[in-house]
Amino acid sequence: MLALSGLIQVALAMLLAPLLLSIIHRTKAVFAGRRGQPWLQPYWELGKLLRKSAVYSHTTTCVFVVGPIATCAAALLALLFLPLAGAPACISFSGDFVLIAYLLGLARFCTVTSALDTGSSFEGMGASREVCFSALAEPALLLALTSLAALTHQLSLTEVMGRLGHGVLLSATAPALLLAAAALMIVFLAENARIPVDDPTTHLELTMIHEVMVLDHSGPDFALIQYGASLKLWILGSLLIGVLTPVRSGHLPTDLAAGLLGLVLLAVLTGCIESGMARLRLLRVPQFLIAASVLATLALVLVVR
Repeated sequence: MLALSGLIQVALAMLLAPLLLSIIHRTKAVFAGRRGQPWLQPYWELGKLLRKSAVYSHTTTCVFVVGPIATCAAALLALLFLPLAGAPACISFSGDFVLIAYLLGLARFCTVTSALDTGSSFEGMGASREVCFSALAEPALLLALTSLAALTHQLSLTEVMGRLGHGVLLSATAPALLLAAAALMIVFLAENARIPVDDPTTHLELTMIHEVMVLDHSGPDFALIQYGASLKLWILGSLLIGVLTPVRSGHLPTDLAAGLLGLVLLAVLTGCIESGMARLRLLRVPQFLIAASVLATLALVLVVR
């Protein structure tokens, strides 16, 4: 049953992850008074990229070619250890949340090395920004997950998410849970290059972070990067939704439906945030990410005191 639940979750993530981007775009279109793009636009764009051929510079090596493949593969592998709300993951063991953080870091490493392999100082600038901000976001992610593990007295992410629910939200540990959720929300926005940390639609070179690293990728390589980014959105969103979703029925369809509904609401909230606030100055981004670590640390202190 556990394996079946995990395989269903992996299939849903692989199929529906690009749809989260579409929900964000449609929400922003509503705020702007526009009709918005078609719901399946992300899928059409991926299909168009897959039909094209990749173009490689003479200065690049095999690192540039392997980077997008390894990035997408790391995100797919992380899905095997990821529970959705109360539904158990495909593979579960003690300390598996550390492996998920490691796989996300590995995906980032592959993207950064691919950018550096081009020899472009412009992409090197984006890579240095990405590494700097991720070095501040990763401690917040690990501290938040550690506080959840301490709160539930479990080391497996499936068991941690299974213990969180309506009773925990109404108990004395609710403040720690909300602090951890706030830290995960900041990490979610930062790691997925969303406003207020980054703008995925910007074309202003001096403020680009993630998008500047993938400018030289094209065709199927760029499709893998885009698809891997949507999977990362799903992964970090699932961690946040697992904390805030109170449904733990033990019935697989109900738990999956609650998790999917939570992801949809999170995508809508992301679109509202991007429509209602401006992007932070680059000098303010480290302070924003440090705030996430402070919130996660406070959550851990409240749990262990």
